[in-house]
Amino acid sequence: MQCAVFFVFNRDAQMRITSENVGSLQLAKRFRDNSGRVNSLCLAPSGELCVTSSDDDSIHIYDCVQGKVKSKLYSKKYGCDLIHFAHGAKSVLHASNKVDNTIRYLSLHDNKYLRYFIGHTQRVVSLATSPSEDLFMTGSYDGTARLWDLRSNNTQGLLHTSGAPIVSFDPEGVLFAAGIESSMIKLYDLRTFDRGPFSTFNIQHHGEWIDIQFSNDGKLLLVSTRPGSLLLVDAYTGDLKSVLANTGNGAALLKGCFSPDGQFVFCGGIDGCVSIWSSSTGRLLTRLQGHTGPVECVVFNPKLFSLASASSEVGLWLPDDSDK
Repeated sequence: MQCAVFFVFNRDAQMRITSENVGSLQLAKRFRDNSGRVNSLCLAPSGELCVTSSDDDSIHIYDCVQGKVKSKLYSKKYGCDLIHFAHGAKSVLHASNKVDNTIRYLSLHDNKYLRYFIGHTQRVVSLATSPSEDLFMTGSYDGTARLWDLRSNNTQGLLHTSGAPIVSFDPEGVLFAAGIESSMIKLYDLRTFDRGPFSTFNIQHHGEWIDIQFSNDGKLLLVSTRPGSLLLVDAYTGDLKSVLANTGNGAALLKGCFSPDGQFVFCGGIDGCVSIWSSSTGRLLTRLQGHTGPVECVVFNPKLFSLASASSEVGLWLPDDSDK
């Protein structure tokens, strides 16, 4: 699950996002800090830091304003994947891709594990943190989605599903979505999820679902699939608004993302390009060239106007100053 990274230079945070300036994004900097693929990225709430995990068992923390590596840690024994900031920017959660299926809670200050979350019996494929509380959710090949609290080792809630569920919190942290069997989305109220979903949307589309995200206004859901197409779904009605075709294949795990205002969707492709679509029309606006290998994830920094992408290297994209 290769994912995107790093936003540097403190640009005008009030810059309005338009099709013109996202289309002018240029690859401004490359980071070649990993010997293996970057498999996940998370941005700190402030937008000033981001953290990545890699198949080479390393964890990098980047200063997004200065555009440099802040620190580097390792998880050699257990590996690391699906990394997320856990509380502010002082600690992270990450899944394991070696030895066991435990979620680990790591202090970045002293490189010590604060807690272990044990329960999944097969590999964890989805991890989402609440935007408002010390809660997080995981989905696994063991056919369960679990709710956790950072302050307790014990599972706080358990859903049995078919297949490997993918999960995401809404922007308020009140609801969560679970993608089930790559064919349906179930919406739950976090306070009463044990009563079952309050909405179920059946989505008729081929392909394995690998990621699900809400737009920041909560109106849309973006489902990333293997081999690479993206599904735009109305979060209120479940209507499939658009299918965004992409240059994927069965080997690549291409994860898309929204712009902060939800107007645009970004996703990398196996051809080394980053594609940008309009979320309202589903129209492909532009394709940014810069990588030589598959770009499996991209992330837009909501605090600094920049886009990050990762293949075997990490790229930072900034808009052409003439379009400011």
